[in-house]
Amino acid sequence: MASLRIVFMGTPDFSVPSLQALHDQGFDIAAVYSQPDKQRGRGKKVSFSPVKEKALELGIPVLQPDTLRDEQVVAELAAFQPDVIIVIAYGKILPKAVLDIPKYGCLNVHGSLLPKYRGAAPIQYAVKDGEAVSGVTIMLLDEGMDTGAILKKAEIKLDPKETTGSLFDKLSVLGAQALTDVLAHIEEYERNACPQDESQATYTAKIDKETAQIDWTQDAIVIERLIRTLDPHPGAYTWLDGKRLKVWSADVVDGADAEPGTIIAVTKKTFTVQTGSGALCVREVQPESRKRMQTAQFLQGISLQPGDVLTRE
Repeated sequence: MASLRIVFMGTPDFSVPSLQALHDQGFDIAAVYSQPDKQRGRGKKVSFSPVKEKALELGIPVLQPDTLRDEQVVAELAAFQPDVIIVIAYGKILPKAVLDIPKYGCLNVHGSLLPKYRGAAPIQYAVKDGEAVSGVTIMLLDEGMDTGAILKKAEIKLDPKETTGSLFDKLSVLGAQALTDVLAHIEEYERNACPQDESQATYTAKIDKETAQIDWTQDAIVIERLIRTLDPHPGAYTWLDGKRLKVWSADVVDGADAEPGTIIAVTKKTFTVQTGSGALCVREVQPESRKRMQTAQFLQGISLQPGDVLTRE
């Protein structure tokens, strides 16, 4: 149903493939809403969101209101007469006055298989929890937090070394495919909308910087998943000789009789750290104020010995 008139709301990279797909398939995108521009860096240079950049590239009008709870903003949105509003990681809660505008409601692409992993960090939690399968859900927005009726789910298997970054990219593409399928048959999908099972709902919280500091008393499996969860941002880290050392890649291996955080083996290419259960063979790191590098390169510039200890601040 390419004749649908759409208002698109999104902000980060995750939303861009869906916007591009809607444009490529000839949908009538009346306007794009994105978060207000931000000033970044010492020079306070104005930075556009990835969705705004894509919309401008495609020649679509962009609006960036500070709030959607202003009557004038709602009236301006209603004037576009959208058949459906698409909301993907927009960053604002939609009030009922906005939810009620479009004929077919407001559709959301969520980066998990709802009702599991509602909230702000579904992709990170799938990696952190060692899920074998993840996916996206297309749902009708209501006034709750990711509680709306489900129109479609699409699944993918996770790679054993899946990172948040790699899964983010896969799900953004999968979400675009699922969304365009729903829009092509929107009346059928909405007739068959399925309420979420509240008894199966789980919630995710935003990953904070404190979470990024490695606790070597945890099991090796847990730490290895954390490393992948925080790739590409902000990166899991530890301390070596008073300096921060980020760990980007490691393999779970057998441990030794040593205290957690103790380096139990050093080769030309890797070093191995004892954890609370098992050990981690570290393959990629990032020393403070330097770029990511293979452990082999890192070891060329440092004298690391078995018995040295990685610490917490």
